[in-house]
Amino acid sequence: MSGDPSALLDQPFGSFSALVSAWGECNGDQPALYDGQTTLSWRDTADRVERIAARLQADGLQRGQAVAILGTSSVNYALVYMAAIRAGGCAAPLTTSASPDQLRGMAADSGAIHLFIDRAKLTELGDFKLPISGQIVLDEELDAFMAAPGTKAAAFEPDDKDPFNIIYSSGTTGIPKGIVHSHGMRWRQVTFRAAQNYGQSSRALLSTPLYSNTTLVTFLPTMFSGGYVSIMGKFDAQKWLERAQAERITHTMLVPVQYRRLMQFPQFDDYDLSSLRYKFCTSAPFPADLKAEVLARMPGGLVEYYGMTEGGVSCILMAHEHPDKLHTVGQPAPGHGLKVIDENLNEVAPGVAGELVGRSNVMMLGYKNQPEKTREGYWTDPTDGSIWQRMGDVGRIDAEGFVELVGRTKDVIISGGFNIFPIDLETELAKDDRVVEAAVVGIPSDQWGETPVGFVVLKPGVGEDALDDIRAVANSRLGKTQRVSALYAIDEMPRSHIGKLLKTDLREIAQAK
Repeated sequence: MSGDPSALLDQPFGSFSALVSAWGECNGDQPALYDGQTTLSWRDTADRVERIAARLQADGLQRGQAVAILGTSSVNYALVYMAAIRAGGCAAPLTTSASPDQLRGMAADSGAIHLFIDRAKLTELGDFKLPISGQIVLDEELDAFMAAPGTKAAAFEPDDKDPFNIIYSSGTTGIPKGIVHSHGMRWRQVTFRAAQNYGQSSRALLSTPLYSNTTLVTFLPTMFSGGYVSIMGKFDAQKWLERAQAERITHTMLVPVQYRRLMQFPQFDDYDLSSLRYKFCTSAPFPADLKAEVLARMPGGLVEYYGMTEGGVSCILMAHEHPDKLHTVGQPAPGHGLKVIDENLNEVAPGVAGELVGRSNVMMLGYKNQPEKTREGYWTDPTDGSIWQRMGDVGRIDAEGFVELVGRTKDVIISGGFNIFPIDLETELAKDDRVVEAAVVGIPSDQWGETPVGFVVLKPGVGEDALDDIRAVANSRLGKTQRVSALYAIDEMPRSHIGKLLKTDLREIAQAK
């Protein structure tokens, strides 16, 4: 096309594939993708996406059919992701941290006939086979797989309801559910964020995996705005700082544990990060004190997103504009609705804590092959019959519409008939100068039903003999029904690949103790 391709983002709905092609023509030799080894120009990116898509179509890929991808994030991973969509299918990135049995379940659930897997993951699986007949080694066979240079894929004009991707939930047990996002949902999400923060000059550094919705929050609007994406296969604080400085990064998505590691890196202040315009965070609780430190020490705006991969409500905290609201996750995005309900599924009064339910135009199509699970995740407003997504979090809304999270519904501790929200206990423990990080879980108790048990990461030089005093100080500031019954030191909190705290693991440790 002639003119500025970003004009396409002003349309109510459009084709992501048309954007890639248009940016390929417009940006030509400008860099589009880099992973530490391979650099691709926009022209080469658009060409390879077309050639991979053409081969997928030649192999019989059907409209809406999944293309599975498994491995460490890379340039080739990103190409296959976009090519699956260009071919009329949908991208189905599989979680690398999943067990072999979980991977088998996800692969079967996806319905894919192609699996792009990197050599490292293939070696790790050994003789274990996944139920997908067409397997391509992502970092060795992609060039041979794709169609001849200059080949164009057959036209595909997406419908609003066509599946764009399947994100498999990060469940700790059983087979993760496949969350299906539509082209329409992604178009609305990408164009909103592109209008807010992104453009052709954006240079994004990604250090969370491409199988995660977290990463897509920055990857998709950067690519479809004609920007540059730098991919790290694994996060390392020093390497992140080196690349951010050398590549003049303007945008980045980091999870809270990554921000903490950067803040703790001894030479952090020696690096020039002046090119940063926006830093983003999502996926895990972001402590107010850590937000404050990031604001003080890293250039550019700090934006926290709260929401579910399934959709529902998205909240946005422009932390640099609201330094007095760092204990919240911000306000619902424009056009998004949020309500708070009690255990009987009735709406509660403003300021009262309860389960959050949200509604917006960026909700999933549903869980793949699991209609009953899809229905379980919804709340129906009795006043008008509208469908709302149950967010799985307990929270309250203040007088200005800012949302404060209190905890996960599944993590609420019921002790002696009282509801205890772990975040209240964690906040008190974390106030102690001897503590780096704190987490609280409930374990079974014959006397109380459940009782709170705490875990802390201690600062260097602080010994475990301080634990009793740390617990006593925190308990002195808590109500009688909230007090921590036991406190243990742990070297590092157990987390998923995208930084989610694994409280299931902590409960197992607590019960073993």
